[in-house]
Amino acid sequence: MRPRMLRTSLATLTASLVAAGCLVAAGPAVAQERPQRNACSPAVSVTGYSDALDKTTHDGTYVGNLSALARDRRGTVAALSDRSALFRLEERTLEPQDVIPLADENGAALDSEGLVVDLPHPRLRSNGGTPTGTYLVSSETEPSVRRYSHTGELLGRLPVPEDLRTAPEGRARANGSFEGLTLLLGGRTLLASMEYPLDGDPADLVRFQTWQRTRHGDFRIGARYTYRTDPGLGVSEVTATPDGRLLVLERGFTAGVGNTVRLHLADRPGRGTALRKRLLADLADCPTLGATAKQPQPNPLLDNFEGMAVTGRSGGRLEVLLVSDDNQNDVQTTRFLRLRVRA
Repeated sequence: MRPRMLRTSLATLTASLVAAGCLVAAGPAVAQERPQRNACSPAVSVTGYSDALDKTTHDGTYVGNLSALARDRRGTVAALSDRSALFRLEERTLEPQDVIPLADENGAALDSEGLVVDLPHPRLRSNGGTPTGTYLVSSETEPSVRRYSHTGELLGRLPVPEDLRTAPEGRARANGSFEGLTLLLGGRTLLASMEYPLDGDPADLVRFQTWQRTRHGDFRIGARYTYRTDPGLGVSEVTATPDGRLLVLERGFTAGVGNTVRLHLADRPGRGTALRKRLLADLADCPTLGATAKQPQPNPLLDNFEGMAVTGRSGGRLEVLLVSDDNQNDVQTTRFLRLRVRA
């Protein structure tokens, strides 16, 4: 996704979050040439986390089951629940501002998993001077990609290749299709990542499907790419970097052990159909920052991380926000995690 980047200094960001009382501070910034404080790896450091929204409600709606994040209009982050609700959060404090219900063509709830905020050109403003834009939302049920207005009105849906549909109509695994959604550099290519392989594919191969924006603003089916996951993991989120490459979040769960969450950097789509990747960090290697877990975890900072968004830059690194899906479960946590990534 390529929304406008908020170029806020790390000092301002950290001071605001600490003042809000909802983020655990992770120490001062250091020069880029020096080893990163609170490093998870040479490429990734963790700057804080927040459990402030865990098991809370806003305007009568449960704030949880969060499966996707996206930079929204200035100063806000959109957080998508897989129970058919879209929250707008204040970017620095993460305080909910409002909630928008979503529904399909029949008024039924969605198993919504991926989110893109498709803002118009900066010259195209609403009456209040703020770009309104639309939301693109993927569901892993059919699967589907639907477009909604900024108030939640269903505007239409994109075509989906037949073989990517859930079995028996297609080859996709139930609850294993369009888990991630992102808009690539330039805003002309939309990409959805499958969580798991199609029936008949190797156990570590997942498909990334693209759509190309037409001159009329619609999307038509585009190229498809393959991506190899680490053994036993699925793709829980994909987010475009400002240079057009992909941050890919791989995730797995083992009962009695906990979550595996790894952040990879993949090629920019378009240079061959097989996307190469390199590991940026295994989040089990991050410092705990004093976090606690409600069930066994290899690192108590870990949970079921599903949402990811690039929210800005600091010192040549990307500011990345993650969120976990608590599945409205007492032993899981709605946790926001802030990373600084050298991509």
